[in-house]
Amino acid sequence: MPLTMPVPLETADIAGVDGAVFRVRRHGNRGGVRLVVSHGNGFAADGYLPFWAPLLRDFEVVALDMRNHGHNPPSDPANHDYAHFAQDIGSLADGIAAAFGAKPTAGLFHSMAAQSALIHALDIGWLWEALVLFDPPNMPPEGDAARPPMIGYLERLESWAQSRRPRFENPGELARDYAATRAGRDWVAGSHELVAQSVLRRDPERGDWVLRCPPALESAIYRAGITLGLWPRHRQLAGPIKLIGGDPDRAFPAPTALSNRALARDGGFDYAAIPGTGHLLQLEQPQACVAAALDFLAHLGLA
Repeated sequence: MPLTMPVPLETADIAGVDGAVFRVRRHGNRGGVRLVVSHGNGFAADGYLPFWAPLLRDFEVVALDMRNHGHNPPSDPANHDYAHFAQDIGSLADGIAAAFGAKPTAGLFHSMAAQSALIHALDIGWLWEALVLFDPPNMPPEGDAARPPMIGYLERLESWAQSRRPRFENPGELARDYAATRAGRDWVAGSHELVAQSVLRRDPERGDWVLRCPPALESAIYRAGITLGLWPRHRQLAGPIKLIGGDPDRAFPAPTALSNRALARDGGFDYAAIPGTGHLLQLEQPQACVAAALDFLAHLGLA
């Protein structure tokens, strides 16, 4: 699997409702169904290359970063919240069609981006031929056994992000940090470097590298997830959705894996769990994640 970032076929800058700028990249097969891919809190779409690279032969893949992440210039911190993320999804879907032409399009979104697309679909409108949502960290309702682990998980991430080191001598330094973590030790070879490069930008004045998403903003989104109240039923949504989660049956499951199994049960969603994986399943088992997504899309005539 190639781990060298391909040169985009085209790029486009798309404006959000508040003027935030999103720099999207078009890759792959111009004649294929369009797949829009995005990422979790503190990450960036380019870091998920091990997942979306196998799709480039048959699909057009549009990589987009959420505000204050990845290729995007910084935007107003006051608007760094789920309400604006959801509006951004609509602006980006419209902007991508305007920039690259309208065509059948599915969204393949992880974590924070998956929640944002879900909020848009519930509260604003349906945009897609299909949505594939990878392990959205939704908070189960009171009384659900999956709720306490999710609260603890998001509180730990909030605290970690608040104290996160913001600057690095080079991306390799952050890549080594990722590889040393429990969450990162199962990522496929080469992905630690890709993720590090995607979340850092060079500071020419100081000669070092700084996180593109400031730790305070990353921390705020983990905190917001606790009270987001996102626990929908499939019948509330106007189109087909598949949940693909981490493994809830492994020895020490990620709380998000337990949450996604519960959401699929309560909401009646099409659901698959990828054996042996945690929350970053697309970096741990990218081929299995691709296979699960393509199986769903093929049933809809999109693959």
